Amino acid sequence: MSALVVRQVKMSRYSRARKIHGQTVEGRRAVLESLRAGRDINKIVMVEGIELGPQLQEIVVLASESDIEVQAVSRKELEAQSQTKKSQGVIAVVPDPRYHEPEELMLEAEHGDIPPLLVMLDGIEDPHNLGAIARTANAAGAHGIIIPERRAVGITPGAVRASAGALEHIKVSRVTNLNRTIERLKDLGMTIIGLDADGDVTYMEADFTAPTVIVVGSEGSGLSRLVREKCDHIASIPMIGQLSSLNASVSAGIVLYEAFRQRS
Repeated sequence: MSALVVRQVKMSRYSRARKIHGQTVEGRRAVLESLRAGRDINKIVMVEGIELGPQLQEIVVLASESDIEVQAVSRKELEAQSQTKKSQGVIAVVPDPRYHEPEELMLEAEHGDIPPLLVMLDGIEDPHNLGAIARTANAAGAHGIIIPERRAVGITPGAVRASAGALEHIKVSRVTNLNRTIERLKDLGMTIIGLDADGDVTYMEADFTAPTVIVVGSEGSGLSRLVREKCDHIASIPMIGQLSSLNASVSAGIVLYEAFRQRS
């Protein structure tokens, strides 16, 4: 699209912004992926006079095509309303995130020819870890993520930004009880493989070709006792250095790509 057309779209869609109310998606890539995914967006707020590089141009054009209002504010006003303080000059105001039932996540696999692969997070509290895991899960072909309602992070602006937009493309289920959810998934034929340093198999020995749930423990204490007891296998990641554990998102990434390798 020519710069002239972009300027015309920009001028026709911009209006002065009022205070932002509601959930936000922040950062150029995250906002762009929200638009590409067709997510419901109430409005987009941008810094007035910002230089429109390729990503911002596409944001403006897609917003116009979807009849989404684009508002302009000063950089100071935008940053004052940013929840992440890393908006890159653009924020999308969206409805509260929609969560799905675990069975809906499994149905995502019906569109392809590989068994369901889900990721369950047992008490992950850092939004950056949730975002990073979502990004890797989407890239490795997982069909969804399951998180608990309590003592765990949900889909926040920080998590969406850390996912680089992946949370717009992978479904998330938020459940009241992980242990009961594991039982439901077992009844549906899923194999539950938890990740922990003290495993009965290494992640390279584990079989991820069947319908599988990979369970990642919390940043500080790992898998909770009851969740660990309900896992069919505990897989470890061999380490030879001085440290005894890896970041939760790194562990998830290593094992997700082993699952991807086995399924390819």
